[in-house]
Amino acid sequence: MEFTVKPLPYAKDALGPAMSAETLEFHYEKHHKGYMTKLAAALKGTPAAEQSLEQVIRSSEGGVFNNAAQVWNHTFFWESMQPQGGGEPQGALKDLLVRDFGSVDAFRETFIAEGGARFGSGYAWLVLDAGKARVVTTANAECPLTGNTTPLLTADVWEHAYYIDHRNDRAAFLKVFLDKLVSWDAVAQRLAKA
Repeated sequence: MEFTVKPLPYAKDALGPAMSAETLEFHYEKHHKGYMTKLAAALKGTPAAEQSLEQVIRSSEGGVFNNAAQVWNHTFFWESMQPQGGGEPQGALKDLLVRDFGSVDAFRETFIAEGGARFGSGYAWLVLDAGKARVVTTANAECPLTGNTTPLLTADVWEHAYYIDHRNDRAAFLKVFLDKLVSWDAVAQRLAKA
């Protein structure tokens, strides 16, 4: 299989001012593509080079896992956002958040608190766990693909995701992510397929 980084689903300046073109340039071009370069080099000439990215994630460890999972996590993150995103989820997604968190605002508070409390680097996720919506965080490159949950949404909480725009204020980034960037349509489509 040819391992390549998917193009961004929008222009690098399309998320501004909520996320600057400079942040996207560094994050996508340097970090995301850097993980893919390392992964492709590690897999070259091995049987794993014929597997899907998801298969590599589920069957590897160490550097191969870290780079494969980071490629997958970043793609999922980009696809969790859209220009002029944010607002309120609707339909079945809103019903799920209200059922399992009490309200959309309570989900929002939980997501920001959990993501902000993640020590070091990682991701904040909205997942389905046995049919119930939960907010979980993962360290470093970890992702729900290695467990029994279904990912619906993620926010990258590594510093490179927000430092240019928010310095060390991760909570400010997570608020902007939910208020101005999240693609509730993408999350609703993932829920419909779950």
